[in-house]
Amino acid sequence: MEKLQTAIEKARQKRAGSKEQEPATPRPAARKPAGGGSAPDSLWDSIPLCQPSEALLEKNRIVTLKAGKAATPFDILRTKILLQMRQNNWTRLAITSATPGSGKTTIACNLALGLGRQKDLRAMLFDLDLRRPHASRTLGLNNPHNLSDVLTGGVSFEEQAMRVGSNVILSLTNQAASDPTTILLGDETQARLDEIQDRYKPDLMIFDLPPVLVSDDTRAFLNNVDCALIVARANQTRYGQFDAAEHEIAEHTNVLGVVLNGSGAVGDDEMSYGGYGYE
Repeated sequence: MEKLQTAIEKARQKRAGSKEQEPATPRPAARKPAGGGSAPDSLWDSIPLCQPSEALLEKNRIVTLKAGKAATPFDILRTKILLQMRQNNWTRLAITSATPGSGKTTIACNLALGLGRQKDLRAMLFDLDLRRPHASRTLGLNNPHNLSDVLTGGVSFEEQAMRVGSNVILSLTNQAASDPTTILLGDETQARLDEIQDRYKPDLMIFDLPPVLVSDDTRAFLNNVDCALIVARANQTRYGQFDAAEHEIAEHTNVLGVVLNGSGAVGDDEMSYGGYGYE
């Protein structure tokens, strides 16, 4: 089986070489953040508070609710992401993968809860893997309404969202949607997300998206984000799959970097991050 670490490095070198030989491919302009200032505390406080089970979080490898050795790799990832996004004035981050089973939802949930420990920041996590939603089960949280209900106008964001602590809002999905691509491609979805950003003014909006090579869902939504993080798994994600996903994503938004799961000899929890730092 091909070694993905080597393949990713080859992809970087190839991309760097093509930049020297050819004009850079135009990328979507960064989305302008919502109006200046911050949302009132009362607006965030109005979102119902939830308390995930720490035992279940640990079982599902969600380790960033509290600081500690297990949280350190995700804290490093959090810092690198924040620095790159602030440099580019970005606020919307997609997290996706080439194929299922790479650990993208685990990364998204750990990143969101890790941001919650930064009390000067406000973050939101949206589970937009509408065909195979996992975040609600991973976090052990249920809601009678789904994120798709919000995006199609069935319920308000305030009715559907939940809050962890004072500064992290979760908008999760419990049941698969019947026609996800239509929802993700719709103008109403873009308008609702713009409205949420304008009202709540989060510092970071994280979108857990489906694997790129499984359906058209991620392709339909990528124009709504500023950048994307690709999650791959060593000895599972093949270079051809990673390369196809990377090029697909780069056509629609900025590739922020790659998280490689299972990259260490110690165990499956080992991961490494490579940032591309696109301008």
